[in-house]
Amino acid sequence: MNEYMTIKQTAEKWNLQPRRVQKMCYEGVIPGVFKFGRSWAIPKDAERPIDRRVKTGKYIDWRNRFGK
Repeated sequence: MNEYMTIKQTAEKWNLQPRRVQKMCYEGVIPGVFKFGRSWAIPKDAERPIDRRVKTGKYIDWRNRFGK
């Protein structure tokens, strides 16, 4: 039988905010996760996915890159 963690437990384990883990569950980037009712069940052996967000600020002012 698989054991599961809550959003809060996973956030503490992966050192993330609970909202970020919730969004990762919704996006389907955590393998084996499923939703029952209003809660998410995350397998205890699930690996933390790679964070693909842009943190460099590279796209902050992308509309003005041509001086318009």
